[in-house]
Amino acid sequence: MTIHPAPFDDVASQIAVEALGILDTPRDERFDRITRIAQEMFAVPMVSVTLLDRDRQWRKSEIGLGGREAPRQDAFCDFTVREGRTVVIPDASVDERWAANPFVEGEPHLRFYAGHPLQAGPGERIGTLCLMDTRPRVLDERETTLLQDLASWVQSEILRQNEIDDASSMQRMLRPRASADMAGYKVAAVTIPAGLIAGDFYDWYSVGSRVRFTLADVMGKGHAPSLLAAGLRASLRTEPGRDLLETIREADRLLSADLEDLGTFVTAFHAELDPGSGSMRFVDAGHSLGYVLRADDTWEHLTSTGVPLGMGLQEARASSQVQLAPGDIFMVCSDGLLDVLDPHDPLGHVLRVIRERGIEGALDEAARLTRQTSDPDDLTLLVVERTNASTEKGTA
Repeated sequence: MTIHPAPFDDVASQIAVEALGILDTPRDERFDRITRIAQEMFAVPMVSVTLLDRDRQWRKSEIGLGGREAPRQDAFCDFTVREGRTVVIPDASVDERWAANPFVEGEPHLRFYAGHPLQAGPGERIGTLCLMDTRPRVLDERETTLLQDLASWVQSEILRQNEIDDASSMQRMLRPRASADMAGYKVAAVTIPAGLIAGDFYDWYSVGSRVRFTLADVMGKGHAPSLLAAGLRASLRTEPGRDLLETIREADRLLSADLEDLGTFVTAFHAELDPGSGSMRFVDAGHSLGYVLRADDTWEHLTSTGVPLGMGLQEARASSQVQLAPGDIFMVCSDGLLDVLDPHDPLGHVLRVIRERGIEGALDEAARLTRQTSDPDDLTLLVVERTNASTEKGTA
């Protein structure tokens, strides 16, 4: 049985290629590597990853063509995309369909062409990986399969880039919209995902004269935990005037329904700071990674017996209180930080870095250590320092 490709849809193709956001982007080594490999494997002078855009063909990567775009009219790649199959033209100058083509009669005086269509995620054909030569030649069955395999590689990279862009957008959505600008305080935070996107997140927002801080860690990696994190963030921000403890209870109720069949849970630290007095009330839901570094270099662990969110345990939760004096630093992290600290003296490691480099420098160091780890976990770190100068503005 012969399987015929679907009819080509110009409108759907244009929508698909624009949705990818790849047109007119800078050269990318991931694609340049493939064109180099193709040139070496097939010993041709010209190779291109070509995308079709209205009346032009635009090249994400090219070798030997001398430019990144050309007219779409009469283009070999346009024909290949419309055909929806591998197209091989051994000698265009003796092929009645192509002999009078401007790319054959004029520059670059093509003779040989071989191209395979590229598809967007939903299946729309958007471009080609193509090989070209100014001399006639043929492809055998093995070489044709190699071209198709390389085109599949290009297609995977295109879709992967789109996934990265989507993940980056989702990660940005989990970040606070405004800086935590409090007189007498410095605030800094960072999230380093293990993959494309993290299940950890941090947040802050104002509730009257007070500021609420959150750090939560959804068990697992990837898109599913990040979606749950987005739902938790939205729940905690709903009705911002609601009592801190009631906010956590409601989030727990909502998550329990979502996570019952997933076998996962969420640890969270949710706090409310009164900047004027330095008093901070907090609820720890199974997180147990909140600390205060006192001005005299001693640590206070903000312990809690609360269980994680989403476990379906309707336990009586409680809030606790801590006082931040001038010179004190509050820190809460996800457990990914533990993987990069000195295992023999993790708090001593943090203390040395903070005293040497300040809280922003400590975040930079945590990010550096995470990126050097062979199998990192998501890492999120939130730090609030009450400075000695009560009029100093916070940064984030």
